Amino acid sequence: MKEVVLITGANGMVAQELYKKLEKEYSVRFLTRKKQRDNDFEWDIKNGTIDESAFENVAHIIHLAGANISEKRWTDERKKELISSRVDSARLLLDTLKKKNIKLKSFISASGINYYGTITTEKIYTEGDEPGNDFLSEVVVLWEKSADDFKEQNLAERVVKIRTAVVLSEKEGALKKMLPTINLGIGSPLGSGKQYMPWIHVNDICSIYEFALKNSHIEGAYNANSPQHTTNENLTKKIAEVVKKPLFMPNVPSFVLKLIFGELADALLEGSRASSQKIQNAGFQFEFPDLKTALEDLLNKK
Repeated sequence: MKEVVLITGANGMVAQELYKKLEKEYSVRFLTRKKQRDNDFEWDIKNGTIDESAFENVAHIIHLAGANISEKRWTDERKKELISSRVDSARLLLDTLKKKNIKLKSFISASGINYYGTITTEKIYTEGDEPGNDFLSEVVVLWEKSADDFKEQNLAERVVKIRTAVVLSEKEGALKKMLPTINLGIGSPLGSGKQYMPWIHVNDICSIYEFALKNSHIEGAYNANSPQHTTNENLTKKIAEVVKKPLFMPNVPSFVLKLIFGELADALLEGSRASSQKIQNAGFQFEFPDLKTALEDLLNKK
């Protein structure tokens, strides 16, 4: 009998790639707003409704749901949505487990590397460091608190929080957004370009979730970013190098990004390094620790 794993954020890139890794060994179900497959179950976070049959014999929940941080300007309404999509969704899961008197083996939650704040500094952050004091770190702190509630309320034997960096994939996300201008020869670093940009190959982030699921000694917060650090400027240049395009354009000035994106621009213009030593010490090995190798794998697929 396969253990049941329930995954939220069903339509996201990570959820779909993770499914490929888990489907042979686990019975995987998805929570989604609109059922499309046999293993989909519907929920509506705003209205607080959920198909409780998704929880039958569930052993693990991997909570990936959360509105895209960089998709829209951060209006007051959008800020509430960014928090609600993470916190209220977790609360709906928690309330359902409580109602059905279910205790999970593990609750594994996405989290953000922005926990440490949106700031460019020479410090390399570890999981023991304090959170930052800006909006993104506030989102992550609330996000992680909603995950910790599962352990505190005895609804999960363990809770794992995966502080995720920028996920590199040719299918969606930052890399896909950067490619069109770089392919046209007009790609540019953002602002000074010196801001650090923690990153991880999509295969590695999915492998970290699989590793956390299969290893019961994994508990608490883990930084999920490649051990090789890079800046926005270096990432831009490496992409151009891999796709064999020149870079002629000057950096995009900070004020232009602030005009376009408002407060969200801070997340693009600032960034620090984080250490992934803790997850490596726990036994995880990165398949793509090197940026150029990671980009070649993603961009040179036939």
